[in-house]
Amino acid sequence: MPSPLPLFPLRTVLLPGVPLPLHIFEPRYRQLTVDLMTGTVPEKRFGVVALTPSADIEVTSLDQLQPIGCTAVLRQAARLPDGRYDIVTMGEQRFRLLELDCAAAPYLMGMVEWLPDIPAVIPGQRAVSDTVGSLVAVARAAYRRYCRAAWKQGDWTEPAEDVEVSALAHLLATDCILPLEDRQHILEETRPLHRLRLVTSLISREAGILATLHAVPAPPAELHQQTEN
Repeated sequence: MPSPLPLFPLRTVLLPGVPLPLHIFEPRYRQLTVDLMTGTVPEKRFGVVALTPSADIEVTSLDQLQPIGCTAVLRQAARLPDGRYDIVTMGEQRFRLLELDCAAAPYLMGMVEWLPDIPAVIPGQRAVSDTVGSLVAVARAAYRRYCRAAWKQGDWTEPAEDVEVSALAHLLATDCILPLEDRQHILEETRPLHRLRLVTSLISREAGILATLHAVPAPPAELHQQTEN
């Protein structure tokens, strides 16, 4: 059934299982933060949805937002002396945005439906298990190549060996600079093995670009500092 969800449009794509720190200064999102902290918003959860390219500053229609977003769960919040907030959230669950309500609350509200993954592995099929293992090994190798080309030693940490296949692609994409369109494509992919192949292809492409240009991006810690739009 469709569910109501507060929305926070950003010029970024949040992926499940990925942390997202935010600096909150706009009054309506200060109010959202208060509502999250006080339990007015259930489960301390809101939706992060990427903005589509648009000359309009104020969001008033669905076509200004990407169709698929990700919920963020509030983990930490610190109020600053001037009333702003620094918060830390964690990406949780993917959703499809069905309706937009600009008047029900001080901040945007949406009606959403949840978008679960399609199961990746059929139990008891050894061939499928072997395929998954090979795909995971290739994806992790591509991730290491990218990070060694882009970051200094100690600026990145490979996901643990016991990470579920369904979560691995999102975690591998976290430390890699990818265009918003690519990250949105990753978010929208509901087939875990297809998603892992996609991420492997994208980070391999980016590693090749880094090697050709002999240039490195900003450190991962700076990439993860997202601010309000």
